[in-house]
Formats: sequence, structure tokens, C-alpha cells
Amino acid sequence: MERVLKIYVYKEGNKPVFHQPLLRGIYASEGWFMKLLQSDKHFVVRDHKKANLFYIPFSSRLLQLSLYDRSSHSHENLIQHLKNYVDLIAAKYPYWNRTGGADHFVAACHDWAPRITSRSMGTLIRALCNADLKRGFQLGKDVSLPEIYIRSVRNPLRDLGGNSAENRSTLAFYAGNLHGRLRPILLQHWENKDPDMKILGPMPPGVESKMIYIQHMKNSRYCVCPRGYEVNSPRVVESIYYECVPVIISDNYVPPFVEALNWEAFAVIIPEEDVPRLKDILVSIPEERYRQLQLGVRKVQQHFLWHSRPAKYDLFHMMLHSVWYNRLHQVAIR
Repeated sequence: MERVLKIYVYKEGNKPVFHQPLLRGIYASEGWFMKLLQSDKHFVVRDHKKANLFYIPFSSRLLQLSLYDRSSHSHENLIQHLKNYVDLIAAKYPYWNRTGGADHFVAACHDWAPRITSRSMGTLIRALCNADLKRGFQLGKDVSLPEIYIRSVRNPLRDLGGNSAENRSTLAFYAGNLHGRLRPILLQHWENKDPDMKILGPMPPGVESKMIYIQHMKNSRYCVCPRGYEVNSPRVVESIYYECVPVIISDNYVPPFVEALNWEAFAVIIPEEDVPRLKDILVSIPEERYRQLQLGVRKVQQHFLWHSRPAKYDLFHMMLHSVWYNRLHQVAIR
């Protein structure tokens, strides 16, 4: 990939929807990828004739903020905006029509991205945070984009790291809003029911609560990552940042970079129906197995980091690898 991959970034499109990376908040992964790729000098080429992949630099979050009319309860104008863009580049360049968009890709982290891209961009490779097999995510074509809550643009890796395996006194930790149907069930079974299970609802707003939340993660053996309204959760990567073994409870969710990473080596994945058995499942994991899982978390941590300047094997490179891998897979099966 390092030698062969060449990407053309389309210049068409107006801000804020296009070419304006959003670098803070829960949807920031799409913005960091856009920022780093637009300034890249290794993979990006100015001559579109030399490219083997084409990147459409739009922000699904800024599309939603700019165009969504809350009173309409409709996504049609967002969908039409993207269709107009595809029509523009298809009329100006031969590349979209040549492959039907199969050698094009986007990175879109908003929950609505699978729907708003499905009509006009369904043939391209979509890097989606909402990687839901029941909502149109196509394994082998689309890429699961890690959802990461970026609080500091200057230092996205602030507070990285955690306690060693022997210095984690809490068996399992969760705190958060009760989005969706699963989280209330989690609290119903485990909130204030067991001293080993620190399962909480939403924490109070403010910097102090955020630091307490981080310390809980650093002090826990397992960090519970239940789905909300959608399958994805920033807690998965937060767990990896704080070296806490993630417990993913989200049916039909495709974890990031399954093309390259064996998630069973550093995470516990359980069906949603097994929430009542959560503690039994965790305590049944032998100590040696837990230590292997935590070591696995520490090993893969490098693959989930955003740097102001990309580093080898980091999230920027993992993203490109997954897109490149899936494109080769598409070509191979034709």
C-alpha cells in the first residue's frame, strides 16, 4: 500500500459541508481523516490520472448542521445535496462513471451517514462509524470507522494510558446516558446491585466529572460498551485509550479494522441478550486470559490514535489500509 496507493482528493464542493474538517466532539474522526488526507504528500496526487482511489471530502456532521430542518423530520435535502455533488463530479471527470463509484470513498461518522449516503453513494467505499449490518453496512466493501470523542484539538491523546492489570480494583465500569433500549436494561440489572460492578447512569456535567469518568476507566478491568440508539459507541476506543478491556454489547456491530485486527485478542464481545449474565461471563474469564486481553489492548492502542502528523500504523494509516484492502477485495471477486 505504501508504494502503490495514490489518492485524488476532489477540489469541488463548498464549505462547510465540503473541505471543512470538524476536529472536536463525538463525530471528529471524519474530520481528522479529512484534515490529514488533505495535507498529505505521500498518498495524495494532484494529477487525477495517476490515482487509483478518489476521496470525496465531505462532513456528514456539518451536512446535518447546515441543512437539516428539524421541523421537516426529513433527510431528503441532505440526500439531494450529496446527489448533486456526485452528479457534478460525474459530469466533470470520467472516473465515477468508469467504475460506478467503486473506486471512490468517504469517511462519515454521523449516525445518519448510512442512510444519507446510500442512495447516491451506495456503490463507493464508505468508512462509517455507524457500522450496522442491519442498516446497510456492507462487509467487504464498507469500512468501520472508529468513533472517538475528541475533547482537545491540540492534544487529542490527552490522558492516554491506564493502571497495570494488578492495580485495577473494579471488575466492570459503565457510566452514560440511557440512549436506546439496551442501556436501561443494563442499569436495571446492575446499577447499585453489586460492589464489583460500577454501573452508573449519566454523570453530572463538568470537567471534574469527566476526570472521574476517566479515572474509573483507568481503574477498571473491563469497560462496558453497550450500544445506544445506534450500534457504535466512543467507549470502545476510550477503553483502549485507558487500557481497559472493552466489553462490546451491540448486536450487528462491525468493529473497526476487522480486516486486520483480531478483536477476540483484546476485547470481550457478548450478545445483548446476555446482559443479565454480565458478571458471570466476566468472572469466568481466567486471570491469565484477562492479562492477555489487557496486553492485547495495549498492543493495538497505536492503531486508534490520531496524530497531528500521521505516524506509521496509526489510525490514519489503518483507515487507508482498510479502504485499500476492501478495494482490492472488490477487484479480486469480479
